[in-house]
Amino acid sequence: MAKAANPTVTLKQMAATIANKHQIPKKQANALFEALVDEITKNLKKGNRLRMAGLGILQVRKRPARMGRNPATGEAIKIKASKKIAFRAAKDLKKAI
Repeated sequence: MAKAANPTVTLKQMAATIANKHQIPKKQANALFEALVDEITKNLKKGNRLRMAGLGILQVRKRPARMGRNPATGEAIKIKASKKIAFRAAKDLKKAI
């Protein structure tokens, strides 16, 4: 028998929980979360590293161009350079889980 997947929690659901906890309107909590996402995005685009106490570090890492293989044909292909977002969890977060 297959295990049921853990539920996905959305930003709106988290905003609603925060709104209830702090007795603020849901609309205001949603706006705060959207602003947070915008700020994170803006800073990552600039190449800044984001350190959030208790949560972890977000940063952009550059991946160099490399050779790969097409899994269907086995043919060698060139994979172009790209950027990826890396997250390193804080010690407190690791302990909590």
